[in-house]
Amino acid sequence: MAGHGARGRSGGRPTLEEVAARAGVGRGTVSRVINGSPRVSDATRAAVQAAVAELGYVPNTAARALAANRTDAIALVVPEPETRFFAEPYFSDMLRGVGAELSETELQLLLIFAGNDRERRRLAQYLAAHRVDGVLLVSVHADDPLPDLLSQLEIPAVISGRRSADEILPSVDSDNFGGGVAAVEHLISGGRRTIAHLAGRLDVFGAQRRIDGYCAAVRDAGREVDEALIVPGDFTEEGGRRGMTELLARCPTLDAVFAGSDVMAAGARQVLREAGRRIPDDVALVGYDDSAIARHMDPPLTSVRQPIEEMGRAMIDLLLDEIAHRRPAVSKDLERRQVVLPTELVARASS
Repeated sequence: MAGHGARGRSGGRPTLEEVAARAGVGRGTVSRVINGSPRVSDATRAAVQAAVAELGYVPNTAARALAANRTDAIALVVPEPETRFFAEPYFSDMLRGVGAELSETELQLLLIFAGNDRERRRLAQYLAAHRVDGVLLVSVHADDPLPDLLSQLEIPAVISGRRSADEILPSVDSDNFGGGVAAVEHLISGGRRTIAHLAGRLDVFGAQRRIDGYCAAVRDAGREVDEALIVPGDFTEEGGRRGMTELLARCPTLDAVFAGSDVMAAGARQVLREAGRRIPDDVALVGYDDSAIARHMDPPLTSVRQPIEEMGRAMIDLLLDEIAHRRPAVSKDLERRQVVLPTELVARASS
């Protein structure tokens, strides 16, 4: 039995995921215990240590460093303009989680923007010189060439948000489908009849999944999905204003809006107020992300909490494991890691 316990489910050496499952904790918690972090309770530490012993897990993370061919640096690559990065809380929350988890290692973090062709060419040259040990990709669209570049260069990488259901990169995502369902069920339970969806960019898989959740909840309530009530935006405040203006023109009698981000919800709120619609009396409003924007809006915005900081931490944990095992961004290893974290609806006065 001891010999059996020292092997993972795949038949090879036990993985960090298997230790986490055996201990009943997350990957990040296991990583913190292994790295001696004080931010773990005694009971949790004991559970993880018992799972490590039981499975025969041997820590082999990048933080403990394989000496050869190392730069001791990783890159957080954002294929968006800098203006969007600093305007949207999603990115700062992600960076906070990444930085917090990385602070327990000796690795340096490089923030790189690749929002235009010139920046992408410069990034390609930088990565080709193998100046980083791994890459975190945030806010990647379906047609983005960066994942293919990382594959060609055989650089370990983790992506925030899958590009499709068939994602081949290790990824960390939130339950966008469940978040969409929760938002619409909340509005339906409040008696709302005509619920519109101000969606995100359609080339972002997470936005597609929120639409799927919206449609599923509408159908589960015995209603038909009206495609005219779904308008794609771009996750920006201006996109929220444009989309809300279009929705009011299409359906002046709508009484609820589920926006694909808090930033878009802020833009939608401006248009609703200019049109003389009271929130929530005339129109209930729900956002997504549960950012600081949601808490500071008037009235405070009901929003689906996406655990963005936790996603950042999980991305680091996954990337360290990829680096330690010398896995390229895309390999023949079929045991790809696709981490999905739960979402939660936070009800406030806007609905």
